[in-house]
Amino acid sequence: MDHVLHLRCLVCGAEHSPDTVAYVCPAHGVDGVLDVVYDYALIARRTTREALRAGSGMWRFRPLLPVEVDTPVPPILVGDTPLIEAPRLAAQAGVARLWIKDESRQPTASLKDRASAMAVAKAAEQGLGTITTASTGNAAAALAGMCAAAGRRAVIFVPAAAPPAKIAQLHAFGAAVVLVQGTYDQAVELAMTASARRGWYNRSTGFNPYMTEGKKTAVYEVCESLEWEPPDVITVGVGDGCIIGGLHKGLRDLLALGWIDRMPRLVGVQAEGSAYLADAWRLDEDVLTKPAIVATTVADSIAAGLPRDRVKAMAAVRDTGGGFVTVSDAAILAAIPAVARASGVFGEPAAAASWAGLLAAVEVGAVGASDRVVIMNTGSGLKDVAAAWRGAEMAGITAVSVRADGMDLDEALDRLEDR
Repeated sequence: MDHVLHLRCLVCGAEHSPDTVAYVCPAHGVDGVLDVVYDYALIARRTTREALRAGSGMWRFRPLLPVEVDTPVPPILVGDTPLIEAPRLAAQAGVARLWIKDESRQPTASLKDRASAMAVAKAAEQGLGTITTASTGNAAAALAGMCAAAGRRAVIFVPAAAPPAKIAQLHAFGAAVVLVQGTYDQAVELAMTASARRGWYNRSTGFNPYMTEGKKTAVYEVCESLEWEPPDVITVGVGDGCIIGGLHKGLRDLLALGWIDRMPRLVGVQAEGSAYLADAWRLDEDVLTKPAIVATTVADSIAAGLPRDRVKAMAAVRDTGGGFVTVSDAAILAAIPAVARASGVFGEPAAAASWAGLLAAVEVGAVGASDRVVIMNTGSGLKDVAAAWRGAEMAGITAVSVRADGMDLDEALDRLEDR
């Protein structure tokens, strides 16, 4: 792993060897988030963007990832999700072009598979057989699925109120599930404690620096699909901040290597009831000292009272000239059928937030008519069917009933035509 120079603390700038520090900067505890720093000159000598088209999935980007050449990875395809152009959505938003990066096509139906595959690989390097995390559902399902594929043990801490479909995935993959009678943030604390006591590998977002490195591969694929002509704007739902931080890291890699010539603006979308980062950005607050909030939103995957990767998330919007927008739960629910009907892509609430956020960004002038935009569909709508049902009902989309003998068929079909 000689292409990794060191791990740099984002609080104090201290540099640490990956061999001596596992997760965070010792001087700052859990707040000492680390960034993986690469030798881009060495990477450029070893590979090209054209060479990386060979192979399949996220591991074809191994020369840009913090893993050894011979590190075993989960034997299941992660990555290579489609970038789908959606001209009707572009017209509705009033932008030049629009694409959806559809991460619902991942093995466990969310972008979190990228980070969890990385966690399993890094645990293998350390010889650790048990991996743990806390999650509202998607990261948990991703870790459970990747561990099942690799024959490793997953121990998952998840709020008991998480959507049943997400918890069902955990059981199906054979994970050991701990239902926490509390919030996501409390589940995180318990997972951290258990990991330290039992010596398990800790996948936790905003604590493990390598999760960013897994998630960044999504934006490699975006730029590759666009023939290395990056979009002007990328919008994505934000809770803990690891995904937007990962997109930023991937773009920084590509810019440093000269594989793209400019940095897209990153727009983070938060629910009004979970707007820690949006408020901090708007008020120019220090996210290291800003206290936690009480987070409530229908979009469980972006609910975070104290975003764990808040330093990287804030850097992502500030360094790219982007920003944060907030949207109501009603707007998020309405976005689910709106995107599905206009593109064929079915997202969960946190994924649909990227469309609701784009509309909000257009309204305030942060995105304009000449912009080429990518919205991130971070997870499948099948993750939270109840929310999708509510969104459809709000849009007036309901079924009609008809008798088995068909005597009222024409009347029923006329009612459908009226809709």
